[in-house]
Amino acid sequence: MTTEAASQAASHAAEAASHGGFNLVPIVVLLGAAVIAVPLFKRLGLGSVLGYLAAGLAIGPFGLGLFSDPQSILHVAELGVVMFLFIIGLEMQPSRLWSMRGEIFGLGLLQVAVCIGLLTCVGLALGYPVPQSFVAGTGFVLTSTAIVMQMLEERRALGLPKGRRIVAILLLEDLAIVPLLALVAFLAPGGENATLADRLTGVAIGLASITGLILAGRYLLDPLFRLLGKARAREVMTAAALFVVLGAALAMQLGGLSMAMGAFLAGVLLSESTFRHQLEADVEPFRGILLGLFFLGVGMSLDLSVIAANWRLIALAVVAYMVLKMLGIYAVARLFRASSREAVERAVLMAQGGEFAFVLYAAATAVGIIDAEANAILTATIIVSMALTPLMIILHDRLMPRPAPSMEGVEAAENLSASILLIGFGRFGQIVSQPLLGNSCSISIIETDTDAIRNAQDFGFKVYYGDGARLDILHAAGAGEARLVVIAVNDREASLKIAELIKAEFPLVPVLARSFDREHAIELINAGVEWQIRETFESALALGEKALELLNVDEEERERVVEDIRRRDSDRLAIEITDGIYAGRELIHGNAPVKGTPAGPGAAS
Repeated sequence: MTTEAASQAASHAAEAASHGGFNLVPIVVLLGAAVIAVPLFKRLGLGSVLGYLAAGLAIGPFGLGLFSDPQSILHVAELGVVMFLFIIGLEMQPSRLWSMRGEIFGLGLLQVAVCIGLLTCVGLALGYPVPQSFVAGTGFVLTSTAIVMQMLEERRALGLPKGRRIVAILLLEDLAIVPLLALVAFLAPGGENATLADRLTGVAIGLASITGLILAGRYLLDPLFRLLGKARAREVMTAAALFVVLGAALAMQLGGLSMAMGAFLAGVLLSESTFRHQLEADVEPFRGILLGLFFLGVGMSLDLSVIAANWRLIALAVVAYMVLKMLGIYAVARLFRASSREAVERAVLMAQGGEFAFVLYAAATAVGIIDAEANAILTATIIVSMALTPLMIILHDRLMPRPAPSMEGVEAAENLSASILLIGFGRFGQIVSQPLLGNSCSISIIETDTDAIRNAQDFGFKVYYGDGARLDILHAAGAGEARLVVIAVNDREASLKIAELIKAEFPLVPVLARSFDREHAIELINAGVEWQIRETFESALALGEKALELLNVDEEERERVVEDIRRRDSDRLAIEITDGIYAGRELIHGNAPVKGTPAGPGAAS
């Protein structure tokens, strides 16, 4: 082919792609931005949310300009929030949700009311009319469900009581969007002329949508999934899961309610279904990608020109709204007898405006309460507050580190004396203690988890508070006089540090240690411990021997195979101590050839 012909072919291909082909460039750019930014920001300790926002700003119309219409992405990405709430709903059994009714309609309602009152005062203080001040402040009261849920998930607080209280407030805010939109219509110029019949009709449609969804979930969804399960078509189950989520969201939207609320209700209705875990597994990948896309879209929507032209007003609004909202949240939390620490954490987590503010401001613009410029300024205010939230969380964690554990009912290790010192009383240490106590050995037990110490007391164990990685605690716990020290802590770095400290200070005291994998075992041996055992080694051998028994292998052969594995493992470990973790690989499979390299130290642990 000549150069001219090749050029013409490339030209035709490009023209075909531009007219009829599928353009992959936006998808590749979005995924690439997330892949680069999120790990970088998490490595810097700034969190994934800020990474997505920064990536969206970088590729958006006010960054590199690779996208010109972030709103179109946001419309699709809102499905991420919808699916996130569906998964949260799957974790909320109706009985559990009913038990939260006081927090939803008590705590949540009071927080929303107090914050609306406080934030409306900001607009009034700046000289704006009541309708504009009310809309601007109310939009900021509606917290970002996506950001707070993500933060709670990263902090592993969703299942804790403090996390459930925040979820209850977020649910009330989702419910509140309905009457707030109706109130916006009433506050609009001429809105007060709307008839009572119109308002009652809107309420009736919303209630009908909720009732219909509940009935469908109660009588149709479980039989549907049972029928599809018999077909044994995994892709059909995935399609059905997406159909349920999006169908519930659509039903609520048609009824004038929040899509997220519909998805949450669908999740609740399926929370006691036998297909709950299957549904969660099917929806989770879509939820993760779309939620990330939502944050990217929010970052793209940050209009830098509006911020530059009105930066003083936006800065003042962000500070005033966030400070007043935090004060309102803190006051309500304390009123409901939350600890000061929990109240501060809740205030910091929920200080930002949320995605539903965009809906409220768009509705207010459509009916003439605010103009397009005010909408852009308020939207920028919300987005800036969203971007500040991860930074505020980092600041909160540094200024308010976890408090020292309560020592109530716990004794510190002091002047202990026993033949055996057991360091760590988790699941491993508890089992180790049983044969020793069964042989009437005297044991001193120390542990750093005060809750575990108090729980052990309920079962008749006397456990003292003490950190084995501190030399003064080892002396107080009687390590120097002990005939034996057993290290059973659930922390590989702490375990190694304790072993090194004991062998340096008490070289004549034998040390037995729990190890986590081959690499950790080698480190402990090099530190001087007399004996170590990998925590899963013997249990895994026992399971493997049982498997051979069920395969009708006779007892003598089973014992020979297991003993051969123990011998080869011991020989291999001896080689690895001097020659490195990959030495002696031929011993893993006996006489069988080794193909490739193990995936890592833990692969053949």
